[in-house]
Amino acid sequence: MKSTILRTVLLAFSILGISLLHYLTPLHLHYLHDIFQRFYYLPIILAALWFGFRGGLLCSLTVSVVYAPHILFQWGGGLTLEMEKYLEIVMYNVVGGVTGLLAQRERARSSELQKTAQGLEESYNKLQTQSERIMTIEEQLRRAERLSTLGEMAAVLAHEIRNPLGSIRGTAEILRDDYQPGDPKHEFIEIQIKETERLNRVVEEFLRMTRPQPTEMGRCSLREELETIVTLTTNDAKARKIKLTLEPPTGDLFVSADGEKLRQAFLNIVINALQATPADGTVTIATRQADGHHEIRFSDSGPGIEASALARVFEPFFTTKPDGTGLGLAITKKIIEAHGGTMEVESEVGTGTTVIVRLPNMESEETP
Repeated sequence: MKSTILRTVLLAFSILGISLLHYLTPLHLHYLHDIFQRFYYLPIILAALWFGFRGGLLCSLTVSVVYAPHILFQWGGGLTLEMEKYLEIVMYNVVGGVTGLLAQRERARSSELQKTAQGLEESYNKLQTQSERIMTIEEQLRRAERLSTLGEMAAVLAHEIRNPLGSIRGTAEILRDDYQPGDPKHEFIEIQIKETERLNRVVEEFLRMTRPQPTEMGRCSLREELETIVTLTTNDAKARKIKLTLEPPTGDLFVSADGEKLRQAFLNIVINALQATPADGTVTIATRQADGHHEIRFSDSGPGIEASALARVFEPFFTTKPDGTGLGLAITKKIIEAHGGTMEVESEVGTGTTVIVRLPNMESEETP
């Protein structure tokens, strides 16, 4: 609007200025009048370019009205000279109309091209979104295929490893009784028992990962589950000299879940956070509601995770801990997804790590 007013004022002053030059210049300086006569084309063309057909024609008519008295009352003489001036007025209107029409068509064409470009950009964005969804689905299919393979392997492992492990551990415990603490053989047998327990734990977690997740859900309070987790891990946090804090939500939050499985998932996350946090560090659990979901954030002040390792944290058997199995987060993610939720990890080296769990609230699930 401001630009339109400014342009209109500029055109008005241009026409007024040129007209004053005509009226104030003596008639015997006819060559100057010829020059001033051509100056009228400048505001006419500018009006046509700025305002289109109507703008160009209106400006040329204004010039004609302003210029006509100069011809009638000042020149007034020769018919041939007057005809030339009147013909110039006709040309003003022709130039204003034609230029305005062409400018208007060009503007309309530019608008159509802009709309086409915008449509192409929207199509590109939709294709990009669909491509990302396809890649996500493909990744989920690959993960499901890996889990299916793991399930088949688990059945074999359960039969072929667990029973021999029990025999090995039982035999080692019998042999340990034959030696007193401090004897080198007693220490070796202790190592054997611990490693057997570790291997048995790997098999147990492997089986837990491939075991079908719950399909029958019940009303579950997030506040109660998180308070239970804090109670279970408080002693461990004190022993590590870590401040464990729960920032409960205002009011209770309910989800449709298997409480036991949900506690298992939350416990895995908190234990990982405690193990990654140095003494005098902090682990904070906070909740909030966002877009029909309950968001639980588990934040620690540990050293963080390298970008290369962050991309693989959910891969089975990938771990950065010397005694880790690499199955904890994979099992946790599977439990969360079985509850219709999502899980992601944000981390930066030197600033800590945040695990974000999003679970649908019961109201959003019940909405048709």
